[in-house]
Amino acid sequence: MREALTAAATRRVARPAPLRQAVYDALTELIVNGSLKPGQHLVEAELAEHLGVSRQPVREALQRLQTAGWVDLRPAQGAFVHSPTEEEAAQLLGVRAVLETYSAQLAAQNAKPEDVERLWELHQDGVDALSEGDVERLVAANTALHSFVTSVAANDVLAEMLGQVGQKVRWYYTPIAKPRGKEAWNEHAQLIKAVSKGDADRAGEVMRKHAERTADFYRRQFAAKAGRD
Repeated sequence: MREALTAAATRRVARPAPLRQAVYDALTELIVNGSLKPGQHLVEAELAEHLGVSRQPVREALQRLQTAGWVDLRPAQGAFVHSPTEEEAAQLLGVRAVLETYSAQLAAQNAKPEDVERLWELHQDGVDALSEGDVERLVAANTALHSFVTSVAANDVLAEMLGQVGQKVRWYYTPIAKPRGKEAWNEHAQLIKAVSKGDADRAGEVMRKHAERTADFYRRQFAAKAGRD
């Protein structure tokens, strides 16, 4: 685990932030970005050293991470990064598809020319990251584009709900970002074209299919990995 933490080069926790929250956020990010992998044993002392804190806030964070579904605490064994099940992924990605479809419809109704211009800029970021094979940047670009669509939708309740599922969507998406990339960014282009025309029905349909294809791709990857294991 020490090597994975070193490679991640995550910033040490800033003391002015509420410590237990900062530790929780830092560990969540390490899980989401794949530095700490599903099934990996989490050693309190190593995590505390890496984050520059005592073991107590790490222990508290691990308890919260278990409640949130990021970590499994096993009696007499310790803490392990949770391994998502196929059913968990299907449920989360299914909810995401419904929410994102509505988000795309609203965005098409609300988008101004400068919003469309910004979507194309974010799209180019993703295409560039894909061509360079930069997974971290690719995932960040995907998150940024979807988040901007949500902001253009201008629905606070919708934004809050998408925010609640966003981190786990990013967690599931990271391993498939490159193999799914070319198809996904072509779909993003179709979405932007629909938004630019103010075609809410088309934008919603493109986003629905996009989310469903991502979920299907994840399931195939999950099944292939399960077969190898």
